[in-house]
Amino acid sequence: MFTSTAAISPTRQPDQIDLTAVKARQQGAWSAGDYGIVGTTLQIVGESLCEAMDVRAGSRVLDVAAGNGNASLAAARRFCDVVSTDYVPALLELGRKRAEGERLSLQFREADAERLPFADAEFDAVLSTFGVMFTPDQDRAAGEMLRVCRSGGKIGLANWTPDSFIGQLFRVLGKYIAPPAGVKSPSLWGTEARLRELFPARAASISAQSQQFVFRYRSPAHWLEVFRTYYGPVHKAFAALEPARQVALEGDMMELMGRLNRSGDRTLVVPSDYLEVVIAKR
Repeated sequence: MFTSTAAISPTRQPDQIDLTAVKARQQGAWSAGDYGIVGTTLQIVGESLCEAMDVRAGSRVLDVAAGNGNASLAAARRFCDVVSTDYVPALLELGRKRAEGERLSLQFREADAERLPFADAEFDAVLSTFGVMFTPDQDRAAGEMLRVCRSGGKIGLANWTPDSFIGQLFRVLGKYIAPPAGVKSPSLWGTEARLRELFPARAASISAQSQQFVFRYRSPAHWLEVFRTYYGPVHKAFAALEPARQVALEGDMMELMGRLNRSGDRTLVVPSDYLEVVIAKR
């Protein structure tokens, strides 16, 4: 999920930013295209996170900014009692259809990651894969995850790092579409320093392991076609640009893939680093 890659202005405080407007634009971006086409390829990340968290059958699990439900389904496969949330209803519907196809039982609920409609300490585990990191108000979102997690419970995250393939893609997009002024970069969630700011005294421990997800497509052109058509933020970026700028953006994306592609043939094999995080709540 994509938002600004700019660092927050030292002269502008979060409460001076129109976060409601920023969130509305983000919601429009994620509602465009069909994120499920891309999201489904990331399923292995949800499986890995559930193993890293050592989730137990019967645990109450909340998936925040769940998208089409990768981590939700991974937890449900481990017989957890799962609630999958997102602020894009169409993505929740995709998750619901996937769960029905696997005959998995879980709840789906529309919810804002910054205002979770749940009681304090309601869940044993709270997780998010490439989701909560894109909230405009990072501190509030982290606070909400902590609030709804019980004492002794765990928070699990998968966050793209600043220098990963996706982190660099965000920077390319930022050259063409001005990021919202004053909103912190989502990629900061992929740094241990920022995590320790977001989850301070109420975290008994923070374990962060570097992991890689490998994007595998038929070719760089195939990746570009899929992301331009289905990945909401890229789709919206191209739609907002004049034809000449679209050609330039396409060229920059192809150059990025050319530098990082390790396939050695006509296909695309590009690793993207992410931080797999397990936080134990006091």
